[in-house]
Amino acid sequence: MCGIVGLHLRESSLHPRLGELLAAMLGQVVERGPDSAGVAVYGDPRLTPPGRATVSLLDADAASAEAALRDRLPDAVAIAADATTVVHAAVPADVLLAAIAVALPGATVIGSGEDVAVLKGTGHPDDLADAFGLAGVQGWQGVGHTRMATESAVTPEGAHPFSVGPDQCLVHNGSFANHATIRRELRAQGVHFDSENDSEVGARFVAHQLAHGADLEKALRLLCERFDGFYTLLVATGDSFAVVRDAIACKPALVAETADWVAMASEYRALDVLPGIENARIFEPEPEEVYVWQR
Repeated sequence: MCGIVGLHLRESSLHPRLGELLAAMLGQVVERGPDSAGVAVYGDPRLTPPGRATVSLLDADAASAEAALRDRLPDAVAIAADATTVVHAAVPADVLLAAIAVALPGATVIGSGEDVAVLKGTGHPDDLADAFGLAGVQGWQGVGHTRMATESAVTPEGAHPFSVGPDQCLVHNGSFANHATIRRELRAQGVHFDSENDSEVGARFVAHQLAHGADLEKALRLLCERFDGFYTLLVATGDSFAVVRDAIACKPALVAETADWVAMASEYRALDVLPGIENARIFEPEPEEVYVWQR
């Protein structure tokens, strides 16, 4: 049992409130996952400034990261957020990733791109939201997750979201029964893994499909065909926000939609904190139907 929340803002006047609203939503699903938490936020001017690539890291403190990168990228800025360090620089994302691989070989990359910053850690989700400074974050889209571990250890690496492709992230409530088989298949195709978490297998599968030409809807349809188990997934990219559930819709999910925003959560009370919820169209996603909203 884990908790999922997500918010895709259509109305730009709400962008300054993204973190405030996402923190409020996250606080309503704490009981579903009290051991760790994480968020992915899109478009924050401090974490992901325009014209600069961003990489989110574990096992690298901010001061050491800046010092290690100074010779290669003198304009790199590192920001501490609990167990996560966010680094941005005025270079393409692949150049920043390459510099980090050389300068910080012990760090684990947990997110990269032009728009997304991923923040995650262990402990009580409300405490983590405070440590992340989530209430002050701005942007146009955010995804959050509170975890109750079932398939792997309670570590920041095992926390969600899993962001393994450019500006992509995935959060998962449930468990994949055949994740070991699919992990072996992906490894045979050269895909690298950072944890033993079954949810990372889903994220790597989706990223692999996107990298080979599928759009997000097709990638999630292929996941439904290939993965066994129980799941509700919320997947975000640089321009999309998508929800899918398993064939028997075992894990809870609700979607609310207005002219100003689209939101998804494991429980209604996480939606009830949103402005205009009284006018929202609210529905439960159908089994194995892929729902996609685009920016």
